[in-house]
Amino acid sequence: MRVAPVIILEPAQAASPLVIDSPHSGRDYPADFTYICPQPLLRQTEDFLVDELIAGAVGAGATVIAATFPRSYIDVNRAENDIDPAVLAEAWRVPLELTERTMLGLGLVRRLCATGVPVYAAPLATQTVQHRIDHYYRPYHTALEQAVAHRLRLFGASYLLNCHSMPSGGHEEIRSPRADFILGDRNGTSCDLAFTRRVHVLLQDMGYSVALNEPYKGMEIVRRHGDPAKGRHALQIEINRRLYMDERKLEKHESFAELQSNLNRFFANLATELMNETAIPLAAE
Repeated sequence: MRVAPVIILEPAQAASPLVIDSPHSGRDYPADFTYICPQPLLRQTEDFLVDELIAGAVGAGATVIAATFPRSYIDVNRAENDIDPAVLAEAWRVPLELTERTMLGLGLVRRLCATGVPVYAAPLATQTVQHRIDHYYRPYHTALEQAVAHRLRLFGASYLLNCHSMPSGGHEEIRSPRADFILGDRNGTSCDLAFTRRVHVLLQDMGYSVALNEPYKGMEIVRRHGDPAKGRHALQIEINRRLYMDERKLEKHESFAELQSNLNRFFANLATELMNETAIPLAAE
């Protein structure tokens, strides 16, 4: 039986202005995903168990949204026309707008694993890619849009935290490990600076190191759903994997529960601060 592409957790108590999402933690591999590379390589591209880490945000009145499908199947954090032409058997129906990562094989539909190993034996038919857009990509963004719109109606503002995990370091960072959290607001364009600062301070006060916009500024989700002039604030959060998992084995380690508990406290504190400052509800629902 086909698994629903999106999991939506709604709060039992009165909602807060928060929406929390995890677009890359999906681990249900669809039957029509005809990859030829080893699945362990594909699984390394997952934001391992980020959906589980953030699930407690419902206790802070947030709607929590997570993809069930893997990002290697289709990546909802890329623009819909950000498709690597080399992954297509025919020309796409509209002009494509490619990013640097897409040219590296990491676009809407991956051509390569992170290791450079081809995902597919041959290019994909355009109808195959369109099916993934229609049945996975668009339902995910629709769920986000509905949750954001609901907050706007209730509070006059919406605050989306787009959650990911990141490797603990890269070759260029051997001498300088990544911060515990990296916040991405697309250089101040996807949310008010005050919101970015608030998240930064709350995490820092919990003892975590926090960086801003380097090397992750935020991609399609915060670009599409963030418009601070209209009360739509969207901030990407990258969580350092060393805080909760064995990156090589793809397993939780002993600090998973501690991070999960700390994130629950963070969401609760953030929701309280936002509730104290948001506008009077615009509509009763």
